[in-house]
Amino acid sequence: MPDWKSQSEITLDNNVFIKLMHALLGVYVWEFFVSLSFDWDFMSRRKKFRWPMIFYFLNRYLLLFALVGIAIALNITKEVNCQALYTFNQLAGNAAVGLASINLSLRTVAVYAQSKILIGVLIVLILGHWSLILQGVLVEAEWIPETETCVITSANNTILAATFIYSMVFDFIILMLNTYKLVGRRGPSGGSQLTRMLFSDGLVYFIIAFLSNLIATVFMCLNLNAIMSVIFNVPAAIGSTIVACRAVRRLNKFYHRGVEVYASGSGSNSNDTPPRFRTMNQVAVGGRTLRGTSTVRPPPSDLTSGVHVQMETFTRTDNFNNGTVSPTHVTFEDDSTDKRGSVIVDDLEFGDSESNKHEEL
Repeated sequence: MPDWKSQSEITLDNNVFIKLMHALLGVYVWEFFVSLSFDWDFMSRRKKFRWPMIFYFLNRYLLLFALVGIAIALNITKEVNCQALYTFNQLAGNAAVGLASINLSLRTVAVYAQSKILIGVLIVLILGHWSLILQGVLVEAEWIPETETCVITSANNTILAATFIYSMVFDFIILMLNTYKLVGRRGPSGGSQLTRMLFSDGLVYFIIAFLSNLIATVFMCLNLNAIMSVIFNVPAAIGSTIVACRAVRRLNKFYHRGVEVYASGSGSNSNDTPPRFRTMNQVAVGGRTLRGTSTVRPPPSDLTSGVHVQMETFTRTDNFNNGTVSPTHVTFEDDSTDKRGSVIVDDLEFGDSESNKHEEL
């Protein structure tokens, strides 16, 4: 068992800390650039910007700036304003932890169909979290000419430990809420593709965020030495941010992937409203391509079992002998199946002619 308080051990731990910070900066920069195309879709207005994305962008970019600030603090050889530098690093780093919890909370709100009671509870938890985050920013640092480095002379480790403990408990509450809801929705058939994605990916992300904060909290409570007490704070912030931002991207990309009929399992709430998805479709008619958008929607609650299928297809037949065009109208009805649903194809574009197709299932 090493003497954690000895100067030789502290020097060794400090060298490990410096190398770890540079490695983590490389990991996060790699993660940042491989997912930059998602950010660019919003910046170039290819995707519509909505207010929850504010927390996503703040989370990603504040942590990036914090890691750059830490790298500057560890490698600077000329005198700088250490107080301002470390205050910014502390604020941006702690804010990244808080924003990661907010992003995971928004995912939970989506799972619970924007329950007002849940939103109120989460707002109270978020405000309590940020009250600790802002108090943890109060650090004092100064330039030491002999070592040509910035050194923290005073910090409230108690508040910092409380912040990570709060984050850990907060993430655990969110994890339990998602587990309860998603397990109930899976049902005997395993649930829809959306439910499976939220269950498999979502719970893994919550567990990683929880464990990241747990490790940082344990080392702060052990208080082995000044370095070991904070060595896992940055990994916790990076781990929480990466999984929270990936959760946001996965859910956003899912809604642009295509059509899916959402079927609630037996354990789901009967009042839950399934989402509707729209996608572009192409239909070949007479050698031409018919393009349009389709919507899959659930059937009305007052329908009885069975299905009524009615298809109205308008095609254009070219008569090359006399140069005339004759329309053809085909109607098809079938009541032989037991499934219910509705498919609407609209907004069609067909070369230089007009076409309309309506299918009701």
